[in-house]
Amino acid sequence: MNQIDLSDPYDNGYEPDDYMMPEEEWDRDLLLDPAWEKQQRKTFTAWCNSHLRKAGTQIENIEEDFRNGLKLMLLLEVISGERLPKPDRGKMRFHKIANVNKALDFITSKGVKLVSIGAEGDGGY
Repeated sequence: MNQIDLSDPYDNGYEPDDYMMPEEEWDRDLLLDPAWEKQQRKTFTAWCNSHLRKAGTQIENIEEDFRNGLKLMLLLEVISGERLPKPDRGKMRFHKIANVNKALDFITSKGVKLVSIGAEGDGGY
């Protein structure tokens, strides 16, 4: 008699409740593992591109491609089905900061609490 493998191919070894565990209990080694971070970056980039394709664009590098806020705003429009404020089209640092702030304000307006996230971080402008 054949046995059926019922293991979950997406099982990462964590229980569903682990996603809500207190920060003090997080596995610091996993959070600092470059291989894990690379995989998370690749997965998130693919997820973003699956939505951005609907608008005829894509990203290659999260930090570079979201830096000016334009593709971040577009991604939020695609996934929400709503229009965001008109982006600033200039290339100066304050235009980029304004666009990222518009995206972050939109996220906050949807009830998402953003902690230690801002447009004026060490973005390398």
